Amino acid sequence: MIRIKVCGITNIEDAIDISEAGVDALGFILAESPRKVELSKVLEISKELPPFVSRVAVVVNPNKEEIEKIERSRVFDYVQFHGSEDANTIKKCKLKTIKTIKIENKSSLEEISKYNDFVDYFLFDTKVGEKIGGTGHTFNWEILKETDIKKPFILAGGLGSENVVEAIKTIKPNAVDLNSKVELYPGKKDIRLIKEIIDRINSIKIK
Repeated sequence: MIRIKVCGITNIEDAIDISEAGVDALGFILAESPRKVELSKVLEISKELPPFVSRVAVVVNPNKEEIEKIERSRVFDYVQFHGSEDANTIKKCKLKTIKTIKIENKSSLEEISKYNDFVDYFLFDTKVGEKIGGTGHTFNWEILKETDIKKPFILAGGLGSENVVEAIKTIKPNAVDLNSKVELYPGKKDIRLIKEIIDRINSIKIK
């Protein structure tokens, strides 16, 4: 069963509609981004969410105080580290951790060894210059097939209705992360399209 995360949530309406559509997790970007949302807004949104929908704080090179603030909020289930964080920053996090590895070529996967002993999950996204994510670009999925990934992992990077089924069949991730390809504009999701993708994913027969 493929888990589904929708990232870049910025408003209550999208959060409720997407939760009710059957996704497993919502991602809230607390770092600089066209989809950035303040922690106070996430607290407001969280009060309206149904139970059993996981909440992910997406951060980029956070300092100690920022991580502690996220932990104290009692809103999030996971912290997704999307920058070039050092090992100690992630090790000290009290929540479950997701480490993003940005893929440009096969050598990008050398980053895995830095975090493999202590992160809970990896997320593989497309490297496009210095952008942190949400670029709408895919990477060569075959790179992941050639690597022994010992942790459960999430596939991100330009996933939409036209390619998500192919991506899942190609590398069999544990979860997929949807963002820019399911938007009307940055920060506003296309609920119709998300429901369509959920139906496609649920119909997949993986051998």
